[in-house]
Amino acid sequence: MPSTSPTVRLTIPFLCNRPQNTYQMLSLDKIWKMLSSGVCTSNAQLPGKVVIVTGANTGIGKETAKDLAQRGARVYLACRDVQKGEQVASEIQATTGNNQVLVRKLDLADTKSIRAFAKDFLAEEKQLHILINNAGVMMCPYSKTADGFEMHIGVNHLGHFLLTHLLLEKLKESGPSRIVNVSSLAHHLGRIHFHNLQGEKFYSAGLAYCHSKLANILFTQELARRLKGSGVTTYSVHPGTVHSELTRHSLFMRWIWQLFFLFIKTPQQGAQTSLYCALTEGLESLSGSHFSDCHLTWVSGQARNETIARRLWDVSCDLLGLPTDWKRKMSISGMESSAFLACVRLWVGSQHCERKQRSLPLT
Repeated sequence: MPSTSPTVRLTIPFLCNRPQNTYQMLSLDKIWKMLSSGVCTSNAQLPGKVVIVTGANTGIGKETAKDLAQRGARVYLACRDVQKGEQVASEIQATTGNNQVLVRKLDLADTKSIRAFAKDFLAEEKQLHILINNAGVMMCPYSKTADGFEMHIGVNHLGHFLLTHLLLEKLKESGPSRIVNVSSLAHHLGRIHFHNLQGEKFYSAGLAYCHSKLANILFTQELARRLKGSGVTTYSVHPGTVHSELTRHSLFMRWIWQLFFLFIKTPQQGAQTSLYCALTEGLESLSGSHFSDCHLTWVSGQARNETIARRLWDVSCDLLGLPTDWKRKMSISGMESSAFLACVRLWVGSQHCERKQRSLPLT
């Protein structure tokens, strides 16, 4: 008879004063499946490819950068803390044997830093194939960026919005290329309050994070619509509940993370969906989609609202002082193919009428 290994079970009481028979029984193998679900299985190698990962000196960003370096890419760690970034770069170089792991200063809470980073990168590199907008803040006490934006919307949304804008032409020139925006399941609780975008009328640290994660998805979808036919595709991802430094501002969240540590993903597991969207072949037709555990997943009704997405785009441009012609050019590029077809139809129709008139008998 085949031998069977005993199933190890873990008893987790939902309420301490409940009797034993009401406890939820979970086997460790099921917990492991929950944690390890969603693995990027792509075998893609990236020699000659150039990648930027924001917030790559810790957590998900670090693991994402390490994997891409392992595949031979030239990887830029875009970090606010350069000293910590250099330590991580040395670690990745030693682990992967890839010396093309570079650190550059990027503070997403300061548009001057963002512009300086982009300017230096464009002067240094001729191509950019993958941009992973990974950095973020979570549940900060009310504070503002160097430019006066509420910290969550300023860093998580506006910072990456500006960075993407500044690098977009290079991404187009290097196509096919991809943009991955790290969002969160928390976007379901988010709303875009245009009258209170900076949180000056009312503020909740938890909800401010949710609002910014909703903005990430809306940005991804609107960007995808405007980039149709450009060779650049974009995706938003929910990495899962991951043990990282993101909870450093919230004692409550750190307590929750410790309480449910068995259900928390490691940073390496959290990086899998970002890697999936950056590397998997055949995703081009799904540009603008949202992924979790390396699968397509639903977004909230707010996240599917094209009117809000377009308005957020325009408001973001205005806040960042981006030229209005960029808005127009992006819109035109998204409609270019349909406009061309319309012109062809008009021309064909006029030619048909002309031939028909020539064939009519004189009276």
